Amino acid sequence: MAVGIYVGSTSSYSGKNMVAMGLGLRLQKEGYRVGYMKPVGALPLEKNGVLGDADAFFVQEILGLSDDPTLVTPVVVDQDFKMRAFGGRCEDLMGKIVSAYEKLSQDKDVMLVAGSGSMYSGKYCGVDGVSVVQRLGIKAIVIDRYMKELNYDFLVVLREILGDLLLGVLLNDIPPSFRDELDSLLHPFLESKGVKVLGKIPSDPLMGAIKVADLAERLGGRIITAQAKADRVVESFLIGTMQVENFMTHFRKNKKSAIIVGGDRSDVQLVALEGQCQCLVLTGNLYPNDIIMTRAEVLEVPIVVVRDDTFTVAKKMEAILSRHKLRDLIKIQHGSQLVSSIIDFAYIKETLGLK
Repeated sequence: MAVGIYVGSTSSYSGKNMVAMGLGLRLQKEGYRVGYMKPVGALPLEKNGVLGDADAFFVQEILGLSDDPTLVTPVVVDQDFKMRAFGGRCEDLMGKIVSAYEKLSQDKDVMLVAGSGSMYSGKYCGVDGVSVVQRLGIKAIVIDRYMKELNYDFLVVLREILGDLLLGVLLNDIPPSFRDELDSLLHPFLESKGVKVLGKIPSDPLMGAIKVADLAERLGGRIITAQAKADRVVESFLIGTMQVENFMTHFRKNKKSAIIVGGDRSDVQLVALEGQCQCLVLTGNLYPNDIIMTRAEVLEVPIVVVRDDTFTVAKKMEAILSRHKLRDLIKIQHGSQLVSSIIDFAYIKETLGLK
């Protein structure tokens, strides 16, 4: 019978796919037969007439698996499902999950079980991460992504609820400015509460990066110059509403930025172009003047024109960059190597009894 590892997190968009792939690829490399399932899928996708989950299809592809989607994701949360669940008509979903897990794990050494949302997502119909871990009796690795702070209370509560089923936690997206406090205060605190820290993954701009073409599509904008450079990668953004001098100071520090600026601010547009920004996002559906257009073509900088105002675009950019899914192969390799090099594999294998 396979050993099971549940990969969960304290909130959505914390890096579950990246960690599941990093673990899976590393274990495969070491010769283990790895299986994968995502019991609850929140991204319904039909492939060859069979309903599954988009993330699950993607992770299976990376791990070279091709199991039946109805086993890999026995519970798919579509509109129809929500209507039934909130109407109190939840059939025995956990039974479906257990039987799928048993079938998938028959010829495997390790089963990776990926969570959806947080450890309590799905509580309304009894298929939250905590319940799945307890019912399957498998060990959980919980990711906590740094977003202004860490969810240390949540991690301590999970330890109390799951006990020894909590294998450990992975702290993700740690900015350099927070590292000292984490190492000297929070890490020892968590360990003192019985929460094993399996790794601390630093912030990595590449993991949140997005191509200019994808960005334009997400913002509902049009690329009007240097279309050939639309596969360039944007890692952050700057808003060019400030005085040109102040803008220059910020701009020098953030090289791979998209500059969001009103279509009428040709002074800032020119500074950004000359500084070789990744792309210009012009707001208010205003097109730049001919000088800017020509210069952008010469310097090969894509300009994206969008309808929304600057504030709305900035809010959208923030959401896009924090939630951009791992889709590009470079990111998968990079993310998997990151996980693999940082996570405490020796401890995981020893605790799970993997020889």
